[in-house]
Amino acid sequence: MFTLRYLDVCLVLATAPFVIAGGLPLAGYLIGAVAWILTRLGAAFLQAQARRAGNLKLSAGLQLAGMMGRIWLVALAVIIAREAAGKDDGIMAAALVLAAFTVYFAMSFITHDGPTRAGPSGAGGTAPGRPSTS
Repeated sequence: MFTLRYLDVCLVLATAPFVIAGGLPLAGYLIGAVAWILTRLGAAFLQAQARRAGNLKLSAGLQLAGMMGRIWLVALAVIIAREAAGKDDGIMAAALVLAAFTVYFAMSFITHDGPTRAGPSGAGGTAPGRPSTS
């Protein structure tokens, strides 16, 4: 299940040889890949913090901050790629993060690990839709 959950990151990393071999814009790829991976790690961290938070307002705030911050940082990375390296690099960064997001979005349905999924509740509770193992 770990591989499916992080299939988007695997896609980003597996694309590197094709970008290099195809002579595609490397700066745009690198900027997009770094932005995607860092924001993915940050979102996973904030999601874990939100699941541990006892306060619902804090949990919702952390999840919202993670989603909105990720959007802004990825968009900023595409703009930086465009301005720093050129139009082709900006398009490359945008295409990479769009493909990665598409895979991430699809896998969040398959793994049932979307940003709003709650973990097991309290003592001995089960997550919604999951049978008890006891």
